[in-house]
Amino acid sequence: MTKAAKTVLGKTDLVELISAKSSVSKVDANNALNLVLDGITNALAAGNDVNITGFGKFKVAHRPERQGRNPSNGEPLTIKASNQVSFSVGAGLKQSVNK
Repeated sequence: MTKAAKTVLGKTDLVELISAKSSVSKVDANNALNLVLDGITNALAAGNDVNITGFGKFKVAHRPERQGRNPSNGEPLTIKASNQVSFSVGAGLKQSVNK
Protein backbone atom coordinates (compact mmCIF):
# COMPACT_ATOMS: atom_id res chain seq x y z
CA MET A 1 0.00 0.00 0.00
CA THR A 2 1.43 3.36 -1.00
CA LYS A 3 0.58 6.70 0.46
CA ALA A 4 -0.97 9.29 -1.80
CA ALA A 5 0.95 12.53 -2.14
CA LYS A 6 -0.44 15.30 0.04
CA THR A 7 -1.70 18.46 -1.56
CA VAL A 8 -1.05 21.71 0.24
CA LEU A 9 -3.75 24.32 -0.28
CA GLY A 10 -2.54 27.89 -0.31
CA LYS A 11 -4.44 31.13 -0.05
CA THR A 12 -5.01 31.26 -3.82
CA ASP A 13 -6.51 27.77 -3.72
CA LEU A 14 -8.83 28.77 -0.89
CA VAL A 15 -9.92 31.88 -2.81
CA GLU A 16 -10.70 29.73 -5.86
CA LEU A 17 -12.65 27.28 -3.69
CA ILE A 18 -14.68 30.05 -2.05
CA SER A 19 -15.36 31.61 -5.45
CA ALA A 20 -16.51 28.34 -6.99
CA LYS A 21 -18.68 27.27 -4.04
CA SER A 22 -20.37 30.64 -3.54
CA SER A 23 -20.62 31.98 -7.11
CA VAL A 24 -18.80 35.19 -6.19
CA SER A 25 -15.87 36.62 -8.09
CA LYS A 26 -12.33 35.71 -7.09
CA VAL A 27 -11.78 39.35 -6.11
CA ASP A 28 -14.76 39.24 -3.73
CA ALA A 29 -13.69 35.83 -2.40
CA ASN A 30 -10.17 37.17 -1.78
CA ASN A 31 -11.59 40.22 0.02
CA ALA A 32 -13.83 38.00 2.18
CA LEU A 33 -10.95 35.69 3.10
CA ASN A 34 -8.73 38.68 3.92
CA LEU A 35 -11.45 40.10 6.18
CA VAL A 36 -11.76 36.80 8.07
CA LEU A 37 -7.99 36.46 8.47
CA ASP A 38 -7.62 40.11 9.53
CA GLY A 39 -10.43 39.67 12.06
CA ILE A 40 -8.75 36.62 13.59
CA THR A 41 -5.33 38.32 13.59
CA ASN A 42 -6.63 41.54 15.17
CA ALA A 43 -8.56 39.67 17.85
CA LEU A 44 -5.50 37.58 18.79
CA ALA A 45 -3.22 40.65 18.75
CA ALA A 46 -5.63 42.29 21.22
CA GLY A 47 -5.29 39.29 23.53
CA ASN A 48 -8.69 37.76 22.73
CA ASP A 49 -9.50 34.15 21.89
CA VAL A 50 -11.31 33.30 18.66
CA ASN A 51 -13.79 30.43 18.84
CA ILE A 52 -15.35 29.17 15.60
CA THR A 53 -17.94 26.62 16.69
CA GLY A 54 -17.39 23.26 15.02
CA PHE A 55 -14.02 24.31 13.62
CA GLY A 56 -11.78 25.21 16.53
CA LYS A 57 -10.40 27.79 18.90
CA PHE A 58 -7.42 30.09 18.42
CA LYS A 59 -5.81 31.50 21.53
CA VAL A 60 -2.66 33.29 22.57
CA ALA A 61 -0.41 31.92 25.31
CA HIS A 62 2.42 33.95 26.83
CA ARG A 63 5.81 32.26 26.98
CA PRO A 64 8.02 33.86 29.64
CA GLU A 65 11.71 34.59 29.16
CA ARG A 66 13.78 31.47 29.76
CA GLN A 67 17.30 30.11 29.56
CA GLY A 68 18.37 27.93 26.64
CA ARG A 69 21.53 26.71 24.97
CA ASN A 70 23.03 27.61 21.62
CA PRO A 71 22.86 24.31 19.70
CA SER A 72 26.07 24.98 17.74
CA ASN A 73 28.38 25.68 20.69
CA GLY A 74 26.40 24.76 23.83
CA GLU A 75 26.74 28.23 25.37
CA PRO A 76 23.82 29.41 27.49
CA LEU A 77 21.58 32.13 26.09
CA THR A 78 18.42 33.93 27.05
CA ILE A 79 15.33 33.26 24.97
CA LYS A 80 13.10 36.35 24.96
CA ALA A 81 9.53 36.25 26.20
CA SER A 82 6.98 35.90 23.41
CA ASN A 83 3.37 35.18 22.64
CA GLN A 84 2.46 31.91 20.95
CA VAL A 85 -0.73 31.25 19.01
CA SER A 86 -2.27 27.84 19.58
CA PHE A 87 -5.19 26.12 17.91
CA SER A 88 -7.52 23.56 19.47
CA VAL A 89 -9.51 21.50 17.01
CA GLY A 90 -13.29 21.65 17.27
CA ALA A 91 -15.51 18.58 17.30
CA GLY A 92 -16.89 19.14 13.79
CA LEU A 93 -13.45 19.46 12.20
CA LYS A 94 -12.11 16.50 14.15
CA GLN A 95 -15.03 14.37 13.02
CA SER A 96 -14.59 15.42 9.36
CA VAL A 97 -10.88 14.56 9.39
CA ASN A 98 -11.47 11.17 11.03
CA LYS A 99 -14.13 9.82 8.62
